[in-house]
Amino acid sequence: MDSGNNTVVAEFILLGLTQSRDIQLLVFVLILIFYLIILPGNLLIILTIRSDPSLTAPLYFFLGNLAFLDASYSFIVAPRMLMDFLSEKKVISYRGCITQLFFLHFLGGGEGLLLVVMAFDRYMAICRPLHYSTVMNPRACYAMLLALWLGGFVHSIIQVALILRLPFCGPNRLDNFFCDVPQVIKLACTDTFLVELLMVFNSGLMTLLCFLGLLASYAVILCRVRGSSSEGKNKAISTCTTHIIVIFLMFGPGIFIYTRPFRAFPADKVVSLFHTVIFPLLNPVIYTLHNQEVKASMKKLFNQHMA
Repeated sequence: MDSGNNTVVAEFILLGLTQSRDIQLLVFVLILIFYLIILPGNLLIILTIRSDPSLTAPLYFFLGNLAFLDASYSFIVAPRMLMDFLSEKKVISYRGCITQLFFLHFLGGGEGLLLVVMAFDRYMAICRPLHYSTVMNPRACYAMLLALWLGGFVHSIIQVALILRLPFCGPNRLDNFFCDVPQVIKLACTDTFLVELLMVFNSGLMTLLCFLGLLASYAVILCRVRGSSSEGKNKAISTCTTHIIVIFLMFGPGIFIYTRPFRAFPADKVVSLFHTVIFPLLNPVIYTLHNQEVKASMKKLFNQHMA
């Protein structure tokens, strides 16, 4: 494959999660079981929110979109990884690698911004309740949704544009089970210091700033809630605690991977596994387990179909 950036590498060989066949088989079975149980749960959350007229508040609107984003995110890496476990040679084309990388950061960036929007929604609901219905009206919610999708696209297209300018003319063995920025950049046959620096700013700095901003906003919300005596205090604390758990699950691995120089660490693959496969499927489920309204609606929907 020859292009304007002098790329001659037509495909990348993925070294996978581990070279041990026994560990590969164990991980394959565990991820397949997890995938087949949790993914339908995410789809059920989307169906429940879409079909129940009582779940029209912005919180549920954004929760449904989180479930959709996470379900979509899980399709980027997990299915191919499961197929590669059964293959002797794990190969991905150059274009396939760039495509996977684009959607990984497009949906991942969008989800990070969605968590910011959900934090703003909780802030308005708890700290500015009199202005909540005015600010968080349907038109504003759709505008925020459009903005986060656009933000994810811009974030991802910057990553892809920087990588497309790199020449790949030598080694093509990718030390991972999927294509991501740190490993792909290391295969370029040129000095990548400046590109790595730009990537750290685009991915790492954005991730870190969102993480710190979210923690600060929820700290303000929790302080406001603890100082009140309203009857919804426990519910608000439970909701905020759930959001904080998801923030750590979402941003913790991202900070570990993208806010440091692109050097290999022994824990990289394990962290990437949780970041790309496990946590995205768990996030909406964690939200739902702490939300009585959604659980009641899911039970009602289930009983209707069983009747």
